Amino acid sequence: MRPQEAVERALALSRTDDCVVIADESSTANLRWAGNTLTTNGVTRSSRLTVVALAKKGDGVATGVVSRAAVGVDDIEDLVRSAERVAAGSEPAEDAAPLITEGAAGGDWDASPAETGIGVFTDFAPALGEAFGRAAAADRKLYGFANHVLTSSFVGTSAGLRLRHDQPTGLLEVNAKGGGGSAWSGVATRDFTDVDVPRLTGDLARRLEWGERRIDLPAGRYETILPPSAVADLMIYLYWSAGAQDAHDGRTVFSAPGGGTRVGDKLASLPIRLSSDPGAAGLECAPFVVAHASSRESSVFDNGLGLGATDWISDGTLTALTQTRRSAERTGLPLTPAIDNLTLAGPEGSTATLEEMVSRTERGLLLTCLWYIREVDPQRLLLTGLTRDGVYLVENGEVVGAVNNFRFNESPVDLLSRLTEVGATAPTLPREWSDYFTRTAMPAVRVPDFNMSTVSQAS
Repeated sequence: MRPQEAVERALALSRTDDCVVIADESSTANLRWAGNTLTTNGVTRSSRLTVVALAKKGDGVATGVVSRAAVGVDDIEDLVRSAERVAAGSEPAEDAAPLITEGAAGGDWDASPAETGIGVFTDFAPALGEAFGRAAAADRKLYGFANHVLTSSFVGTSAGLRLRHDQPTGLLEVNAKGGGGSAWSGVATRDFTDVDVPRLTGDLARRLEWGERRIDLPAGRYETILPPSAVADLMIYLYWSAGAQDAHDGRTVFSAPGGGTRVGDKLASLPIRLSSDPGAAGLECAPFVVAHASSRESSVFDNGLGLGATDWISDGTLTALTQTRRSAERTGLPLTPAIDNLTLAGPEGSTATLEEMVSRTERGLLLTCLWYIREVDPQRLLLTGLTRDGVYLVENGEVVGAVNNFRFNESPVDLLSRLTEVGATAPTLPREWSDYFTRTAMPAVRVPDFNMSTVSQAS
């Protein structure tokens, strides 16, 4: 059964006052390699149907959400009835609101679901094979994987809404190992046609050469250049923590003393901009809300709500927090739902490359990426984590060797107030959050006193 037909059948079977149905059809193509040898490749397909039953209860509306994979035509009624039973046993929802009746442009509803296949790697695979040869000749080994997912989402409601979005999501991660230890690089892509394999593997080779000289450094605060990937991981966590309802309830770093939120507060020393835009070139994402469940940051009642370009931080000032229609009513702030991409940009004229920033460094550290990031204190958004796959010492504008790994303790909000330089913004892949959030564009940044709290033995 086509996903559009599954949506229509579920809506027709619904007996509650209102209903939302979401059908997701996904195909995935992947390559994996180890020791300069391709190990596996394959294509998989999956489907999921989500039914949201909405039943009036007293002065409110109760919700029942049930989602199942690989639902056949004979299974749809059971899925709908299950959602209705959940709604019947639930209290009225706090986020209840009338269903959206007019959504953003939603693509061709009637067209077949989009599909990916192994052909997405037609140009990439030969370039990867050549990289294997160069690595082997230099006594290096490459490990990694490439993954491409194409998901078609169909959203239908009893209010008459019919919207569809096709989302490609690709990523490449490569580890190089040799005499200089280990080096990592990653790329986010929509279709692999923009992946420059020679450049990526050449950068890894250079980092392994840097790592041939080892230098031990103690814990402390160091001038540090964070590359775009590391910046992405920190800004994504900030973004995930920027819920208006939690801020309004006094739970987060974005809560104002005495009540309310910090919208309007200056957060950054430089006029930076943190923003999202569903139409951003190369980072395109759904132009309407697709909510499979309600939470403090999203609402099933908002399915189909149109999304537009949003500044979260503008000229260094907090201008918006993520929220639903219901939380916007509570906070009195403009309605600004979450969007599935994120961009950080520095002041006008921020065009420095990572290499140029290194060349202007008298003494400091150059990171590769961060991992194992965990929250320590939500009131300050204090995070801890580890450096990984290369921390390099820079002296007089040149990398002079690799140093030991560190555990860090930093708040991305506090970091914004201490930035002394922001480089050029470019698409990047977060290392820690690549399973969840890939559509980012970030600059490298300079922090004069990044807190490397302890030396780590992690490699």
